[in-house]
Amino acid sequence: MNLIARLAVARRGLILALTVFVAALAALFGAGVQQHLVNGGFQNPSSESVRVDDSLARDFHTGAPNLVVIASGRGGRALDGPAVTDAANRLVARIRGFSGVVSADSYWTSGRPASLRSKDGTSGLILVRLGGNEGTYQATAKRLVPKLSDDRLDLRFTGIAQAYVEVERVSADDLLRAELIVAPITLVLLVLIFGSLAAAVVPLVVGGISVVTTTAVLQVLTELTPVSVFALNVTTALGLGLAIDYSLFVISRFRDELAAGANVGAAVRTTVRTAGKTVLFSGVTVALSLSALLVFPMYFFRSIAYGGIAVVLVAALTSVVALPAFLALLGHRVNRLDVFARFRRRTPSRFWQRLALGVMRRPVPVMTVVVTLLLLLGSPFLSATFSLADDRVLPASSPAHQAARYLRENFDAGESNPIPVLVRGVTGAEAAKALPSYAAGLSELPNVRRVDTLTGSYAGGRMVAPPTPASQRFTAGWGSRLSVVSPVEPYSPEGRALVSALRSERAAPAPVQVGGQAAQLVDTTHATGGRLPLALSIIAVTTFILLFLFTGSVLIPVKAIVLNLLSLTATFGAMVYVFQDGHLKWLVGDFVTTRMIDATMPVLMFCIAFGLSMDYEVFLLSRIREEYLRSGDNTHSVALGLEKTGRVMSAGAVLIGTVFVTFASSGLTLLKLLGVGLALAVVVDATLVRGLLVPAFMRLAGRANWWAPPLLRRLHDRFGLSEEAERVPQKPFPAAGRGADAEVVKPVI
Repeated sequence: MNLIARLAVARRGLILALTVFVAALAALFGAGVQQHLVNGGFQNPSSESVRVDDSLARDFHTGAPNLVVIASGRGGRALDGPAVTDAANRLVARIRGFSGVVSADSYWTSGRPASLRSKDGTSGLILVRLGGNEGTYQATAKRLVPKLSDDRLDLRFTGIAQAYVEVERVSADDLLRAELIVAPITLVLLVLIFGSLAAAVVPLVVGGISVVTTTAVLQVLTELTPVSVFALNVTTALGLGLAIDYSLFVISRFRDELAAGANVGAAVRTTVRTAGKTVLFSGVTVALSLSALLVFPMYFFRSIAYGGIAVVLVAALTSVVALPAFLALLGHRVNRLDVFARFRRRTPSRFWQRLALGVMRRPVPVMTVVVTLLLLLGSPFLSATFSLADDRVLPASSPAHQAARYLRENFDAGESNPIPVLVRGVTGAEAAKALPSYAAGLSELPNVRRVDTLTGSYAGGRMVAPPTPASQRFTAGWGSRLSVVSPVEPYSPEGRALVSALRSERAAPAPVQVGGQAAQLVDTTHATGGRLPLALSIIAVTTFILLFLFTGSVLIPVKAIVLNLLSLTATFGAMVYVFQDGHLKWLVGDFVTTRMIDATMPVLMFCIAFGLSMDYEVFLLSRIREEYLRSGDNTHSVALGLEKTGRVMSAGAVLIGTVFVTFASSGLTLLKLLGVGLALAVVVDATLVRGLLVPAFMRLAGRANWWAPPLLRRLHDRFGLSEEAERVPQKPFPAAGRGADAEVVKPVI
């Protein structure tokens, strides 16, 4: 850090020129990244449901339709009339001939079954299966849908492929709107915080550099792996928020040093050695928290992890290298354009110190009340119900969502999207012998209406229709398939229970594989839950090691982990109370309520919010540690540390919360949930946790806060982040500081 500090002063022009050059290159290279991002990535690519999906397309040339066309006669033409029939048949033929289409069937080409005709008889369905993964069939839908039209037909488009196309469009609009909203609001807040317009502009510049550099990183990643469209929104907000947070911390320390009488060079060097080291440490901590997302096999998590790690490290490095160089160039001019000079108090506020002292006088009641409140706010999460993203993440005005709602209300979804069951090694004569009894047994399971297979159709334990020539589509060279028609909602508990029953059916003549939407949800929650202990272990272990190296204490890292978990309870409770149960829509903006939340959101929000909580933990501990190294007085150090960081933390929470809460204006439920949840997590952590729980806990622990067994103490002496501390005379402190922990003790750090 000493080298960086010296270079920031001596080579400030060169550092700033290189920063501008790299940022300009990154902006040019990453400008088109939006076009290369894809939606989806919520499924485990090696799961059973994905393998079934691949087999259906490859071996049976069919599969669950991912593009659904709702067609009706224009101008009152009859659905079964010759004009509509001819137009529909021509349209299906055009779809079948389009590159990337695996299969296309319709009401008119399948013998006009009632399942593909609306209840009022005005519309028929065209079910299209597009090949490839999520990114591939999304691209195919983007090319195909604009080319489908007919003067005799009114067409509406939905299905997961079309929903993904519209999610991409809405996401891009949301990102632009959020940037237009957040920049001026943030500038106003920074002016209010700093008073100086010159100081207020700097964090926005650092944030802009972080964001454009991350777009270049995402552009590189798109060449190597699929990158979720949500990665750009999340990393942009995260990069801007953290860059502002880090800049706020660095600039505040620089201004404090100037106010204390240091010259510009000395102020920059001290800022880099203290605040700069804290920012770097915080950046590494947040990055390691995000790295836990890499243990999950879904590229939705992985792409956000890659982008998030990049933007955090870029924000930290820019704040530690480029920002000090800029401050060295500005010098005392950082306080120019002071719009509140006439109104500023002559003496600094002692609010945070008085708050800390008040808490430490009554630590047990304060902890009891705050912990009880947080647990109460988190209690709604106990009733969480999970699903996967579909058209209902879109706003109600979205054409794909409106078409899907019409589909649910006017068609039998079970008939048009049955559950596929693959039976390996059962073909020919063996299939004719084994499948009837197996299919009849499946038809008796709860919530099964009918089972179609090579040997006919079965319901209620008996055959209800013999095989037809079309039944040959249920067999392939290596095995056979069955279609299980069920009336239940795939993402409901009944849908998941049916998948479990199908997979555990003991009468199967050979190994079976079950696919479909319900199976995708089961597999996704299983993959997420199965890897969650490893992700949590990574976060816990890395947090403990880093905080131990930072403080030399074994208790403070444990305290940090526990309090960070507590700070997330309100966020997880709000996730269910607002977005599952549909309360407070007037506050967060309207959205489609499904009585479920996306299964990936709790994991994503936990990793991001935990990292942000550690951000404030490190900021606070750095000043407490600095004071403790000087005085050895635990209570005095806590109060003074909170006084020196409280204003910065609260200002940072407001700023980063503002960045995230702009997501509430998003038309996408996932972004709305993520933004509101993270904003709430930041505010709760910077106020209730850092302002109340941390002082209470550290007062109760006393000198034990800084204890470590001899072996770990020696380990910290050798590898820890130690720095020289000068002892200063200790003045008498208020009553809350007296007691066993007020004794000057030799720090273990």
